[in-house]
Amino acid sequence: MAERETFKKLDEAKKARILDAAVEEFSHHGFRQASVNRMVERVGIAKGSLFQYFGSKEGLFTVIFDYAVELVRKTLRQVKKQTGDGDFFERIKESLLAGVGFIERHPRVYRIYLKMIFQEDFPLRAEFLQQVHLFSAEYLQPVVEAGIERGDLRADTDIEMTVFMLDALMDRFLQAYCVPFLDAGASIYQAQAKDLEKKVDEFIKVLRYGMGASQGVRSEGREYVRSRLL
Repeated sequence: MAERETFKKLDEAKKARILDAAVEEFSHHGFRQASVNRMVERVGIAKGSLFQYFGSKEGLFTVIFDYAVELVRKTLRQVKKQTGDGDFFERIKESLLAGVGFIERHPRVYRIYLKMIFQEDFPLRAEFLQQVHLFSAEYLQPVVEAGIERGDLRADTDIEMTVFMLDALMDRFLQAYCVPFLDAGASIYQAQAKDLEKKVDEFIKVLRYGMGASQGVRSEGREYVRSRLL
């Protein structure tokens, strides 16, 4: 992380207030329009102190990014622990629901991510987004490999392409939950818990019938498609 020793030496309560003020500012204003003056006013510290702690606004944002990534890691470690021996499709379902839960618990952090995607004026934007997707791949690849080993996925499944596809689909699902113009008629945007779980189940059905290993699953998939067309 980019914080200096002066920040590390602060008591935990003050650190938390500074990070909270920064998350609030970046989540509402993006990077370029974020105001250091508003941050320090919210915390009640001198402007110079913030630069002593982080060196620059870019340094502060790097700390916030690392803080956000660690929150995500913590969430996914918990999902991995709870579903480690489970069916591939159930693990993906729980991972997706955990993503929604993360958004509900940390809406400002996720808003920063959305701003980073849709605004090109963040420092190190490409590097940060690459880190996000590499981290996602690191999480998903063992899940896919375990799914093949268990027989949940076809033996000839291309692991790298499957990881790429899952990352893209799950990322778009979560974006659609928060951004109405990305919903594209799927009724995901701000869906209530009961309806949202149904949408996740439909998402998993698409994966299962498209990627499932057994002939029985493929037959069920054909019947499912026919039922949707009738």
